[in-house]
Amino acid sequence: MGSLLLAIIYLAFISLGLPDSLLGSAWPVMYRDLNAPISCVGMISMTIAAGTIVSSLFSDKMTKKLGTGRLTAASVLLTAAAMFGFSVSHSVVMLFLLAIPYGLGAGAIDAALNNYVALHYNSRHMSWLHCFWGVGASISPYIMGYAIGNGNGWRSGYGIVSAIQIVITAILFCSLPLWKERSSDEAGGRGAEDGREGVGNSGAGECRHPEISLRLRDAWKIKGVPFVLFAFFGYCAFESTCGLWAGSYLVEYRGLDSQTAATFSSLLFLGITAGRFVSGFVADRIGDHGMIRIGLSTALAGIVLIALPVPTSVTALVGLVIIGIGAAPVYPSIIHATPDNFGKENSQAIIGIQMASAYVGTTFMPPVFGLIAEHISIGWYPYYLAVFAIVAFVMLERLNQMKK
Repeated sequence: MGSLLLAIIYLAFISLGLPDSLLGSAWPVMYRDLNAPISCVGMISMTIAAGTIVSSLFSDKMTKKLGTGRLTAASVLLTAAAMFGFSVSHSVVMLFLLAIPYGLGAGAIDAALNNYVALHYNSRHMSWLHCFWGVGASISPYIMGYAIGNGNGWRSGYGIVSAIQIVITAILFCSLPLWKERSSDEAGGRGAEDGREGVGNSGAGECRHPEISLRLRDAWKIKGVPFVLFAFFGYCAFESTCGLWAGSYLVEYRGLDSQTAATFSSLLFLGITAGRFVSGFVADRIGDHGMIRIGLSTALAGIVLIALPVPTSVTALVGLVIIGIGAAPVYPSIIHATPDNFGKENSQAIIGIQMASAYVGTTFMPPVFGLIAEHISIGWYPYYLAVFAIVAFVMLERLNQMKK
């Protein structure tokens, strides 16, 4: 039953990734059809991010009230409803309204399932969990391209994804007895099937009753939490800026044609997805902290290749692929280490706060680089990435030193 539940968890993470790249792939058609300014997509994206931040911060309370299984099923249903709303929308105002439930649902799924896997499964499963997010995020642009290419329009693309989400919702509701069965087995002393029993409580401070939610101000006081929040902010600012501005940097600064630039920009994400799949086979042997060090060091090497002042663009293209491979294990490993770092009784609350910190970095730092690119030079791209990658590396090393 444990393997079946894990497969369902992976399926839920595919559902989390499915809508994430839809807006970007559909917007060149959407904004014309809706008579909206092209810049409006940024505000819609920020509205979605605001919803994810709110639901991440409240994930501890919601998980304790509903349980991980019910919360996941309800959240996927919420995103399915939002996608259906997009598919019938004829105004930008409606998109803004629907972005709210989409963001709320996505944040709840992210925090709840990350915590569940961190508590009950090994590092390899966390890597593969985030690999399946990449599968969902990679599939949806093809769905949208198919819908638009066949003349059915962007609304049809959203409708197809909504239908897939509804099917996944039905599977999740049917799987609720599996979640209850696993909880009963663990309560009876069997322990987690994949070896997460005996999770440490290093730096967690005083124990609290598992049914009592950890307040934000109390979580901030736990030793090491500020380090991990700044690390998450830095890493997600680095990853999101890298992905969003890679194509523009290659075209505007390196002089590549747009087709080649787009291909290598997509290879960044394929590198992350493939890297997480491969990481799963070595993560248990190397450990979370080892995977983080290797990943960030590799990503920094990729940044150096992009920054090299050479006449050829090959180094920049190779650097993007290396960044993707290096970035692959970082996010899952930070999440998986949370119960060890702060205690499993605090992990749901702290993972929720980490998600919120991640979304802040993802939401606000790429637009900041946009201002730099517009008013100074887009050539600052690799140096901007390096700042946030170094912040993440230093903060995580401080956390590791604190635990010794």
